[in-house]
Parts: sequence; C-alpha cells; structure tokens
Amino acid sequence: MHLRALRLQKGLSQQALADEADLSRPTIQRVETAHLCASLDVLTSIARALQVPLRELLDFPEADAQS
Repeated sequence: MHLRALRLQKGLSQQALADEADLSRPTIQRVETAHLCASLDVLTSIARALQVPLRELLDFPEADAQS
C-alpha cells in the first residue's frame, strides 16, 4: 500500500487526512507504517478522503484486479 505517497501527492498532512476521513491521526500513522491491519471501512474512508478508488489505495494493478 502506498498511502503515504498518495497523501503527500494530495498535499495533506496525516492530521488533515484523518480529519477528512473522520479517523484519528494515530490511525492514519499506523496504516501508513503497516502497524495496523486496517478494516475495509477504514480503507474506504481513507480512499474517499483522498478521492481515489480503493483499488488505487491498495495499489492493485488493473490486470490483477480483474483476475
């Protein structure tokens, strides 16, 4: 997962992303550093806040997503 890169590309701090996703900053930090196995609800909230498809957040190549 490349959450940090997507967040930085959007020009957001961890706190700004947390606010947009209605999550805590520590949750964003733990997901970014893989110290938290995020639920689908958390990942969906983050994807919506970043305005990207969930597939992009998870970094699934298009071919793999169709398999």
